[in-house]
Amino acid sequence: MNRLAILLFLLATQMGWGEDRYLEQSFRHPPDSAKPWTYWFWINGNITKEGITTDLEAMARVGIGGVLIMEVAQTNLMAPAGPVAFASPQWREMFKHVVAEAGRLGLQVNMNNDAGWCGSGGPWNTPEFSMQKLVAPRLTVNGPQQFEGTLPEPKAQYSYYRDLKVLAIPAPAKGRGAAIPKEAILDLSAKMNAEGKLVWGAPAGTWQVLRIGCTTTGRKNLPSPQSGVGLECDKFNPEAMRRHFDGFLGKLVDDVAPDAGKVFSTVHIDSWEVGTQDWTPHMAEEFRHRRGYDLTPWLVVLAGGSPVASAEETKRFRWDFKRTQAELNDDAYAGALRSLAHQRGLKLSIEAYDPTGGFLNPLTYGSEADLPMAEFWITRWSAWHLLSPRLLASVGHVYGKPIVGAESFTAWAESDPYIGHPYSVKAIGDWAFCEGINRFVFHRSVLQPWTNCAPGMSFGGFGCPRQPARQLTLDARALHLRDQVGPFVGVGAVVIQFLRAVGVTDVAPSVGANAVVALVVRRNRRPGALRRRVFQLRQEAVTFESGPDRQVAEFDQGRVNIQ
Repeated sequence: MNRLAILLFLLATQMGWGEDRYLEQSFRHPPDSAKPWTYWFWINGNITKEGITTDLEAMARVGIGGVLIMEVAQTNLMAPAGPVAFASPQWREMFKHVVAEAGRLGLQVNMNNDAGWCGSGGPWNTPEFSMQKLVAPRLTVNGPQQFEGTLPEPKAQYSYYRDLKVLAIPAPAKGRGAAIPKEAILDLSAKMNAEGKLVWGAPAGTWQVLRIGCTTTGRKNLPSPQSGVGLECDKFNPEAMRRHFDGFLGKLVDDVAPDAGKVFSTVHIDSWEVGTQDWTPHMAEEFRHRRGYDLTPWLVVLAGGSPVASAEETKRFRWDFKRTQAELNDDAYAGALRSLAHQRGLKLSIEAYDPTGGFLNPLTYGSEADLPMAEFWITRWSAWHLLSPRLLASVGHVYGKPIVGAESFTAWAESDPYIGHPYSVKAIGDWAFCEGINRFVFHRSVLQPWTNCAPGMSFGGFGCPRQPARQLTLDARALHLRDQVGPFVGVGAVVIQFLRAVGVTDVAPSVGANAVVALVVRRNRRPGALRRRVFQLRQEAVTFESGPDRQVAEFDQGRVNIQ
């Protein structure tokens, strides 16, 4: 009995024969929704219409379904700057050509929301609408005395600084970590003038005066061509995202208006590599609205001071503040971009996780995407990316997202020194399917701007090369993609998409020597509703598990633990 028959027999024990016939037809002839996509990196302004056309024709020929465009640049690793500046009128003409050619060839286009492969930055973002942080220099004042003096001004980045509060706290005793009573914190904001001069009758004792303000974090989108680099937009302010959208993506939508939402179908946020932020102009109001109490005394904690009220209350405040950060990121950043995209007929994809353990809640952050995305690398067992496919598949299950994509087969140069091939990474692809990924986005292809050069443009050694045109052994690579990789990825995606559609929540692999021999499936008796209910009741501690191997991923107060 061949593998297809084995697979269909096992699935038939769980599904009706009508579903089975549909699955067999799709398995033999995968639909467009099951085709793999590819990251298509443009390198530092080296772009030509001839190269665009040749690349897209090759992709269509070998079965690629769409491209995710990012333009990148890294000194000493990638090509010098070419003649086409990022987001310039000439660049926008190139993008119009992409959309026209993709439409002719039956491909779709996903555009990253900025230059580089992380964040949402650009030269159109001004400091007041950038990511912001608290700063708080201190001055010691001994009382009792009538104090008159200018408080030290915090260091401003990019000439941007705003005062927020002036607070006085009793200096903690040396060698002791006692908490500061909330009632002992004095708000002196009204006693400081615009020039920073404080006039205050200090009570007896030693006091620390905190001049608390905010400035930009200074984080920028990277790795970007110089023409596209700029400050990251404020992730907690929807107006910042609107300005960022209008500065770049909105112009592209206007340029290709008839094809927006059709050929140009999606906009993208890639992996979170922009650090953290802890302030935005309306943070105090948002915190009170979401958590129900005043933020002012707790600014001492955020400014790096001693615990307030008690160690336990301070811990609870930190969790409340982290939840507020996560919610604002969901609503004012991802949610705002999704809304702006939808207004123009576009969808949103997001790689929704933070490997640094910051404030993101990947479950709710991912829920804002129409297409949540994970990533997995060739060196799977030594990478933190091990968890992201299952985590984002869980987002798909909980929030009803039919397609869960993944940046697929990423690598460092030392992991894949141009000796990898489809079969050498096949087991990792099998694993990703069984984790719940049902759309591969290959990492990577590189735009080849010159039609008369070989081997062509490279990507500094990153990724698993999948250029279908003019890179190394053209014919062999094209045949691999057309006859092996594309069809295999397509049928795998068909199976996983189908299982999700009919309510199967757990997929356990049984891998043979050359292919997936069987997928053992278990249908959730109450798909969707039960999991949503559990998540809503226990947002701070959600456990996901899949299959008989008992590998468990637990999301607990912002951390992900693998057992």
